[in-house]
Amino acid sequence: MSKVNIAEKFGKISEYYKPHIAGELNGQMIKLVKANTEFVWHHHENEDEMFLVVKGRFRMEFRDRHEWIEEGEFIVVPRGVEHRPVAEEECWIVLFEPASTLNTGNVVNERTLAQLERV
Repeated sequence: MSKVNIAEKFGKISEYYKPHIAGELNGQMIKLVKANTEFVWHHHENEDEMFLVVKGRFRMEFRDRHEWIEEGEFIVVPRGVEHRPVAEEECWIVLFEPASTLNTGNVVNERTLAQLERV
């Protein structure tokens, strides 16, 4: 049991859209990810995801609308909902999601990460 300095941890992350594990609780992962462009359209069959913006902002796109998530705000994307995060500038995001959640959900491509590093 020790505290985590989020800014310090983000300072160790150099790649975009490569989530790192910062902590775990009750089968959930706390992941840190930097974004700076658009990600892939995807959904998660069995997991809800929470995106909390620590620095910057990003747009969560859905097929029928989009929502800007500003610094200090979060959004929960329910399982089964197709979505795509898009950041126009560097954005720091904390993800809360089940340990089983694959970053690209139902899509497997060059951005898919089956094993995550700890930070």
